[in-house]
Amino acid sequence: MISSKYDIAIIGGGILGLATAKELSESNPRLSICVIEKENRLASHQTGHNSGVIHSGLYYRPGSHKATTCVAGSQALKAFCDENDIKYNLIGKVVVATEEDQIAALNTLHERGIANGVEGLERIGPERLREIEPHAAGIQALLCPQTGIIDYTEVAHAYAKVARKNGVNILTETKVLDLGKSEKQIHIETNQGDIHADYLINCAGLYSDVIASKIETDVDVRIVPFRGEYYKIAPEKHHLVKTLIYPVPNPAFPFLGVHFTRMIGGGVEAGPNAVLAYAREGYSHSDVNIKEFIETLSYSGFWVIAKKYWKTGLEEFWRSISKEAFTAALQKLIPEIQESDLIPGGAGVRAQAVDRNGTLLDDFSIVQSERAFHVLNAPSPAATASLAIAKQIVDGASKSFNTL
Repeated sequence: MISSKYDIAIIGGGILGLATAKELSESNPRLSICVIEKENRLASHQTGHNSGVIHSGLYYRPGSHKATTCVAGSQALKAFCDENDIKYNLIGKVVVATEEDQIAALNTLHERGIANGVEGLERIGPERLREIEPHAAGIQALLCPQTGIIDYTEVAHAYAKVARKNGVNILTETKVLDLGKSEKQIHIETNQGDIHADYLINCAGLYSDVIASKIETDVDVRIVPFRGEYYKIAPEKHHLVKTLIYPVPNPAFPFLGVHFTRMIGGGVEAGPNAVLAYAREGYSHSDVNIKEFIETLSYSGFWVIAKKYWKTGLEEFWRSISKEAFTAALQKLIPEIQESDLIPGGAGVRAQAVDRNGTLLDDFSIVQSERAFHVLNAPSPAATASLAIAKQIVDGASKSFNTL
């Protein structure tokens, strides 16, 4: 059992918690810092279940936290990987319009990318598209050469290595059971004993709202988990995909639609869809946590989004249970793909924050209190932006935490 005192405790051993530990320990080497992770290995959830894309900053509203941190974070991430011999590949991406009514949204993406400082963007027609992706179908596309692929689990472990070298104590198999706050300390009860810290940084991902609500009275968002399911493309059909092939996203829905992704370790994935998960860590239809599912269904904000997006939600659910429907969505991008080419793959769960009014938070949300920072919404592109987000947290902590 442990009973320890630290200047700062970070809850969550995913890529963002580890990036924050790295940045904090580099800028403040005299601090005692711990990272608390409930699993027996780091990067077990959102970090370890994503598609491994280095995003360029194309999709995000100019001036938003996503836009500024994605562009800066992408550069910082690539520099870190160069310094630490981590493999990545800027293979590029095409965002493909297959219907005339998608052109306006494609125009908006192009404008946003330019405003956000994304380098090398090129608007292309069907002839140029066929040069890049011979098997893709589209009437227009946006070429984004700065998009890349990487293994974020490897990156997270590299962050952890630097943090440990700087003296950070990373505690695995340490589950937070309860939290309390006094005038001068945060009290953290875990299955391994009690931890006391002057300050807390909450990077708990799928449970970030739960952690925050234990010591704050005004947490006005709830994490609603959405599962994203993938198929692998059969090896004999890998030649159909040269880069990354994305559809033009629905501007009213904060998910990018099913797409094709080449993987840094080899192979091609297709997906994900976006369906309500029955547990915060519900990676399949059989993963059900009755308590968590009831909490989701009893949240007023959930019913607002259910009413607003019921048609889209039914379509996503149908693609989840129907391989034929999933294939049909992919065929809009690559007509040659067949149902027999799809091999069941993995799944991830997105920690999507929803407020009481039923708004799906689009931007990153980091809430500060007297003794804590809470990262309450950090979906994609948080992995790409991890070092930039961590720097923002550390800069904010430097102004607010007396220890620094």
